[in-house]
Amino acid sequence: MCTAATYNTKDHYFGRNLDLEYSYKETITITPRNYSFKFNKVDDINSHYAIIGMAYVENNYPLYYDAINEKGLGMAGLNFPENANYKEIDDEKNNIAPFEFIPYILSQCSNIEETKKLLENINIAKINFSSKLPASPLHWIIADKEKSITVESVKEGLKIYDNPVGILTNNPTFDIHLFNLNNYMNLSVEPPKNNFSDKLNLETYSRGMGALGLPGDLSSASRFVKATFTKMNSISGSSESESISQFFHILESVYQQRGCVHMGEEKYEITIYSSCCNMDKGIYYYTTYENSQITGIDMNKENLDSSELINYNLIKGQQIFMQN
Repeated sequence: MCTAATYNTKDHYFGRNLDLEYSYKETITITPRNYSFKFNKVDDINSHYAIIGMAYVENNYPLYYDAINEKGLGMAGLNFPENANYKEIDDEKNNIAPFEFIPYILSQCSNIEETKKLLENINIAKINFSSKLPASPLHWIIADKEKSITVESVKEGLKIYDNPVGILTNNPTFDIHLFNLNNYMNLSVEPPKNNFSDKLNLETYSRGMGALGLPGDLSSASRFVKATFTKMNSISGSSESESISQFFHILESVYQQRGCVHMGEEKYEITIYSSCCNMDKGIYYYTTYENSQITGIDMNKENLDSSELINYNLIKGQQIFMQN
């Protein structure tokens, strides 16, 4: 299970929590402009926008979980079990495997309008990366500096939703998540008024009671509501430090702690990492479950005209500063 978000101050930010009970050897991976992207059913792309994001690299191919390109377009895939429905090959469309979808979009598109145009002829095809790595059931959030969309390949076809809240979690489908917010329109950051009865002297006995009813459980529907409420009411200074700190606090509102979601045997779902990308500057920030210190990698400090992938291993051990 996962949560993705967008956030704007002076700059524009995009990122996510990856919540799972296991981890591959993911790395922060920079794909420079001249790396050759190989695709199963469409032409290779040999020259493209540079990309930075979190990926599991297999056979020198970056399987991106989330990423941004040098133009400030971001994209993340989130678990979408049972609802995700990938299609048979359609000779009338561009057939893209689920694992190819992020590089296919980010290599070519600089904003949401270009993305929507490209999506008009895309078929998310039932193609596995390998016998050991079958296609994961996903849906995607795609965002530029001003707006975002959600893309879902479901039984009825490819659905593209405008995403006015800039939040995505997992099941159910995005239209149901958005409609569900109607049930929480009474929530407020202000102290509540007594609308229960004018015959009762009801009092506000604690701070934060305007948000009574805000979900606090770890289900995807509840995380969508809580992350949306937190993000839509977040206030931050405009400096880089203040902005990324606030972004990580938004993600922390739906963080998963080891022991709270049992997956059987000795497995528990946790927030393996949280990411925050500055879409204007091309910087990928992250924390991990064991390391709450924010670490950043600037794609523009690398040779973006090369043809070889650039990988940074995650710093997973806790970094503690002793003040005395």
